[in-house]
Amino acid sequence: VQLQASGGGLVQPGGSLRLSCVASGSIFSINDMGWYRQAPGKQREVVATNSRSGNTNYADSAKGRFTIFRDNAKNTVYLQMNSLKPEDTAVYYCNANLRRNFLDSYNLYWGQGTLVTVSS
Repeated sequence: VQLQASGGGLVQPGGSLRLSCVASGSIFSINDMGWYRQAPGKQREVVATNSRSGNTNYADSAKGRFTIFRDNAKNTVYLQMNSLKPEDTAVYYCNANLRRNFLDSYNLYWGQGTLVTVSS
């Protein structure tokens, strides 16, 4: 199983980016998917999570600016980020709580991260 995150880059303050994360490989079922970020010198923190049924949760810093959504048919989760601020600069990681086959238990898998830099 692999999670491939993409969509990061350099953006000016006030700009937008959309991150994507595709889960591939032997996947039977995906429960929660989410986005986390880690800024230089700081611990990794949750940004937003999305359950299979569509329930979403956001960090206070993301509310009103970021939207998490997923395409279950494509095993993909997205993070639409608007009104970006310099303090949003971080490596963004996706994860998925999934099981690989009918007999498997749910386990957490992480993507490799994609760098978002917000700067003028």
